[in-house]
Amino acid sequence: MMRDNKNTRLIRVAIIEDNATLRNSLKEILNESGKLQVVSVLDSSHLIIPEYRICNPDVALVDIALKGKESGIDCVHIIHNYFPHVRIMMYTVFADDQKIFDSICAGASGYLLKNVSPDEIIQSLVMLYEGGAPMTPFIANRTLEIFRNKMQPSHQEWELTGREKEILEDLVNGESYQQIADKLFISISTVRTHIMHIYEKLQVNSKAEAVAKVLKK
Repeated sequence: MMRDNKNTRLIRVAIIEDNATLRNSLKEILNESGKLQVVSVLDSSHLIIPEYRICNPDVALVDIALKGKESGIDCVHIIHNYFPHVRIMMYTVFADDQKIFDSICAGASGYLLKNVSPDEIIQSLVMLYEGGAPMTPFIANRTLEIFRNKMQPSHQEWELTGREKEILEDLVNGESYQQIADKLFISISTVRTHIMHIYEKLQVNSKAEAVAKVLKK
């Protein structure tokens, strides 16, 4: 799906949060940022499909603990399957490995704890839209540790080179293509070439799918 020029319009944000006070606060903060526009506010998964077909969000901010037995991870599955262009950020109080693992495997690209500042939420959503994988530092460290543990028995099977494993690890850690290029002293086009080879070897089409495949091993 074609996106509008990123420099000429606000980033469309969908929120899924069952706490009404927090929903309203988030909507106000994001709408006043000058960069984001909240186009959908839901408290469950029930209206995701018809709502998103109308409002066409760019990114979704999703709580994990919703009312009843439903989980925000269920919402991630729906969004990822029906609206694969929508970039998903978890926004939660949960920092345990299983929630992180399940969220990423379901299709989330970012993970913020609810103790972050409003400015961090805004910056992270912009970064998410631009292709990054922003995470609260503690979550990034936990994700990286899970990733490294999962990679050990798998890299021979996929025949990733040392540089490819290094770049994949950087992607898991939320670094942008430009940050990876600067860190490794290579061009962005070279980074893209390595990532294309990683996708081919893992037989995936996106960073989220690549990370999820590694974590599922």
